[in-house]
Amino acid sequence: MTFKEFGLDERLLEGIDAMGYENATEVQEQVIPPIIAGKDIIASAQTGTGKTAAFLLPLIHKLITSHHEEHHINALIIVPTRELAIQIAQTMEGLSYFTSVSSIAVYGGGDGALFTIEKKALTTGADVVICTPGRMIAHLNMNYVKLDGLKYLVLDEADRMLDMGFKDDIMRIISYLPKQRQNLLFSATMPFRIRELARTILKDPVEINIAISKPPEKIVQLAYVVYEPQKIPLIKEILQQKEFGSVLIFCSKKQNVKQLARELKRAALPVEEIHSDLLQDQRERVLLDFKNGKLKILVATDILSRGIDIEDIDLVINYDVPHDGEDYVHRIGRTARASNTGSAFTFISESEQGKFARIERLLGHPVDKADLPEKFGKGPQYVPRQERPSKKRYGKYKKHR
Repeated sequence: MTFKEFGLDERLLEGIDAMGYENATEVQEQVIPPIIAGKDIIASAQTGTGKTAAFLLPLIHKLITSHHEEHHINALIIVPTRELAIQIAQTMEGLSYFTSVSSIAVYGGGDGALFTIEKKALTTGADVVICTPGRMIAHLNMNYVKLDGLKYLVLDEADRMLDMGFKDDIMRIISYLPKQRQNLLFSATMPFRIRELARTILKDPVEINIAISKPPEKIVQLAYVVYEPQKIPLIKEILQQKEFGSVLIFCSKKQNVKQLARELKRAALPVEEIHSDLLQDQRERVLLDFKNGKLKILVATDILSRGIDIEDIDLVINYDVPHDGEDYVHRIGRTARASNTGSAFTFISESEQGKFARIERLLGHPVDKADLPEKFGKGPQYVPRQERPSKKRYGKYKKHR
């Protein structure tokens, strides 16, 4: 389906063409028409499905083809991380380039000058505001944010926001909004708490399920079963033995990010790190260098698993096993985007075997286990905890009989 078939305004179609979009994705085909029709939406859709354009396109179209209040905030998009806010703002700028629609990203981590710019936009009005919950609360506390003309509310990656403890902030922001508005909720998963949130916010929503619970088949997945001390030597070996165009390494803790980046730099590898301890301008500079190909290896926390939009990452390495299957899919989904292929390696220590077994159950098949190079010696056997006989259950029981 082409974007012209949605009946979008010609000025918006120019932006779509300039961005290089051709045919609509499945989520765009299903979501755009009911949004244009004014329906509330609850959609299960992951990063990489075209979700961002699925809600930006109809919002921009409605803003330029129907009456809305000038010098007010007309649409509010709430997201979990500043990286995602920046990414959506960049897409928004490209799609709306040939229109008069204004937008601003409002997120923490900047200096006082950035806060002043945000304050001016929130006071004088911007058609679309993309914000993180904490930063918007900081502005709301000062009583100058104009939300009385708001017509559209979007909650993107709602499951991640609840995971990060933002539910109270979200509900507080919503308490400032007009009762009559269109609500769009997007989430990669639909657990009970998301449906509970949806019942609180949405009115007779259209439900759409586009979630990709399994990664694309073109991703080559491998796992290495290792002892924890073998992880750093193994990752050095992998990165030194073959030339990769770009490599994204995920760690579950920022302490691991720092340690790994330090060790890779000692091995003279071109690497930088991203985590919450860096200033926002530092994080933006590192991410820009990675996007532009100036930086080959990036070590990051899960803050980037959903907030990065790069289509030519050759290899994703899970230095730590992700907490759950959805995080795994998001992490390795950073590679093999568009029509590209890619690889995803996961390091599994003894204590992480149970978590990885749960991920394999979500995938519906085991991930191939690669042999360690001979010089590393043997790793532990892959015997996930839930498959082992429980000494506590059987051994102690027999002892007391």
